[in-house]
Amino acid sequence: MESIFIQIASYRDPELIPTIDDLINNADSPKRLTICIAHQHSKEDKWDSLQKYANDPRFIIIDIPHQESMGACWARNQIQQHYDNQTYTLQLDSHHRFVKGWDTLCIKMLKDLQEKGYNKPLLTSYISSYNPEKDPEDRHPQPWGMSFDKFTPEGIVFFLPYHIENKHLLPIKARFYSAHFAFTLGQFCTEVPHDPMLYFHGEEISITVRAYTHGYDLFHPHKIIAWHEYTRNGRTKHWDDDTQWNEKNLVAHARTRTLLGVDGLICTPCNQKSFEGYNIGTARTIKDYEVYAGIRFKDRSITEACLQNIAPPGKEGAVYFPKFKHTLEFQYSSFTKNDYEFAALIFSDKQGKEIYRKDYTNFDNILKSNPSNPTITIDENMTRPDKWILWAYSKSSGWAERIEGII
Repeated sequence: MESIFIQIASYRDPELIPTIDDLINNADSPKRLTICIAHQHSKEDKWDSLQKYANDPRFIIIDIPHQESMGACWARNQIQQHYDNQTYTLQLDSHHRFVKGWDTLCIKMLKDLQEKGYNKPLLTSYISSYNPEKDPEDRHPQPWGMSFDKFTPEGIVFFLPYHIENKHLLPIKARFYSAHFAFTLGQFCTEVPHDPMLYFHGEEISITVRAYTHGYDLFHPHKIIAWHEYTRNGRTKHWDDDTQWNEKNLVAHARTRTLLGVDGLICTPCNQKSFEGYNIGTARTIKDYEVYAGIRFKDRSITEACLQNIAPPGKEGAVYFPKFKHTLEFQYSSFTKNDYEFAALIFSDKQGKEIYRKDYTNFDNILKSNPSNPTITIDENMTRPDKWILWAYSKSSGWAERIEGII
């Protein structure tokens, strides 16, 4: 029987056991499953016990007191070390629900793609959502894909979900990899293992490019296979417990920029050695991926096809343009007048030259709409600025409060 190596990294998650039970109960062949769980738990959580699976030979439970955890990518790497030549692998989070026969459906989709000439297909997506408080009635009925959202100020590519139309007979080509749903050949665990030095941000874009350059072709399932919970309201995340999570994330940002050449960074021989086992593949190049996806890392630019989410592959020679999207958060208390005529948002480069300005004549409304956390989101075709200034103009006082910061 063809086997499936299930990877679940769980951090103090009350949805873990319902996820495991739903996974098993909805599999056509539960005996084919090997379920490996990085169980990051706290003694405070009396409900977080996997004792009922302790004697089940299908389970490999890695016991990790939550204080010892180094983050999601580290936990996923711990799981992959237990891969034992299973035919396929499915990486998940710990908060999912599944359609009946999900295992048969995944295998069929992969084999259909192999029959079309894709030797190493990878099914992955930001799959449709569910709400554990209103399940199953709140399960979204349509499959989702992944589209480009932005380069973060740190140079990490973020994604957004989109609805896939119910007209496709096969999985559709994808630009990006999702860490919460990835089904492919089992050998992926050894060919493209998770980099334990990454923390959270950078995980998905780095594996996207590494998978593609190792010869994997990315696809979004054209039918619903499972659902994922996105909000996790009121639940403890790793960064809630780890006081050094930001430092870990900064390391991940720098490591991702170096690996992909963001902002023209060059991976020196010394850096190359630090990526041993977690490097770019040799079946394709980063440039090949950039053409395919319509993303260029060296100047944080994209093509129109990428922006409009036109299915890949892209075209050699396509025009790239810089894309900058940023949400500016500031304190309501920084602005004390009640008669603002407008506020100027100004971006400048490292030399202090102004590269963008927009006047917000509705600044009073921006402040009042969310006093606890006022924000302004900018989404423009421009190079990444170095500095921002928000300068308010009052009818009674003229130029008034001014705040600024580094991007």
